[in-house]
Amino acid sequence: MWYNNILETIGNTPLVKLNTITKDIKATVLAKIETTNPGNSIKDRMAVKMIEDAERSGKLKPGGTIIEGTSGNTGMGLAIAAVIKGYKCIFTTTDKQSKEKVDALRAFGAEVIVCPTNVEPEDPRSYYSVSTRLEREVPNSWKPNQYDNLANSQAHYEQTGPEIWKQTEGKVTHLLVGVGTGGTISGTGRYLKEQNPNIKVWGIDTYGSVFKKYKETGEFDKNEIYPYITEGIGEDFLPKNVDFSVIDRFEKVTDKDAALMTREIARKEGIFAGNSAGSAVAGLLQLKNELKEGDVVVIIFHDHGSRYMAKMYNDDWLRERGFLNDEKLTAKSILSKRGPQETVTVDCEKTVLEAINTIKTLNISQIPVTQQGMVIGKLTESDILNSVLENPSLKSSSVKEIMTASFPFVDLNTSIDKISSIINKDNTAVLVEDGQGNIEIITQYDIINAISA
Repeated sequence: MWYNNILETIGNTPLVKLNTITKDIKATVLAKIETTNPGNSIKDRMAVKMIEDAERSGKLKPGGTIIEGTSGNTGMGLAIAAVIKGYKCIFTTTDKQSKEKVDALRAFGAEVIVCPTNVEPEDPRSYYSVSTRLEREVPNSWKPNQYDNLANSQAHYEQTGPEIWKQTEGKVTHLLVGVGTGGTISGTGRYLKEQNPNIKVWGIDTYGSVFKKYKETGEFDKNEIYPYITEGIGEDFLPKNVDFSVIDRFEKVTDKDAALMTREIARKEGIFAGNSAGSAVAGLLQLKNELKEGDVVVIIFHDHGSRYMAKMYNDDWLRERGFLNDEKLTAKSILSKRGPQETVTVDCEKTVLEAINTIKTLNISQIPVTQQGMVIGKLTESDILNSVLENPSLKSSSVKEIMTASFPFVDLNTSIDKISSIINKDNTAVLVEDGQGNIEIITQYDIINAISA
């Protein structure tokens, strides 16, 4: 047997029992592994459904351009379908999304426009607004609008729900899903509740999103909204695909817990899943006392871990956000081992001769250059030697005439590995703010000292 094209392979994804992470949960926990779809995410299902509905209604015409705001996965599903069906794609996304997602979309020939995260949805710079504007400007274009296009949830009503019901032989008691557009949880949940009204549907939300409070109080509270790191979950508005009547409750999960649990799934279950799976499992563990023997929980693993290699699966990224606490040396521990040390700087308006005298007096080999207290460059022994040998009169010139680019700044949580990779012949040191607004300098000597201490 073969398939006529890659779109025919969408769906019928496996249901896999979780064993190690869920050992303290009385219920049976089954993960719906949506990474086996051709675009490695559950969004393939609704992407094709939205396109086919638009084709039938005449909204999407042959040779047209698909324009959509996406966090990456919906764009991938649309891009794959566009390749097969002969459409062009323009996607807008936010600067919060991983580089891997953006690169993947471009690999399928899509144009991707990256927009700022920290703006209101109505702001003309937001990825919602930019995609809407482009739909008006680009001839023969169509915007699926995954948030409000009910073909999104209908795809899961027709596909994901029936698959879960069949795979569990009707034994499913709980559905647990991270909620973004709301299509997966609403469509799947609606189908399952039609089969058994006693099934509980739990949505996982994130701090910085409005869903949980709106469900509990009916109030859309803008004070709940603030930037967060977790991808694919939560919103700062209410998509039409979020059917609050289907969702029994929401549980919020922190960025840190979501990120760390994403890694645990790979390490303890051998399943390489994305950030929303980490959120969902972390939320499940928070709710474990509400589950009992005989319960069967189905949890959706939306997408693949390969899209988060530079984020949740990167130790330095986690350390820089204070998410990873291990014994590896960091900028903070290097400074702690070295002890207090005043960082000497030179103002850019000082003469080169004054800088030479400072370097000689203090027996140092490099010095940060400042302007009104801000570091704007650096001066090293080799900078001075090369410049003055070529033109001895430069000794009376200002430091800014011969300074070079500043030493790189690193975070207090940056690992010793990352710092070592930054320090080279062009950057003989790095700078770090100590938390009190003071600038500290870390040299190769400081690293060697810390390792041998």
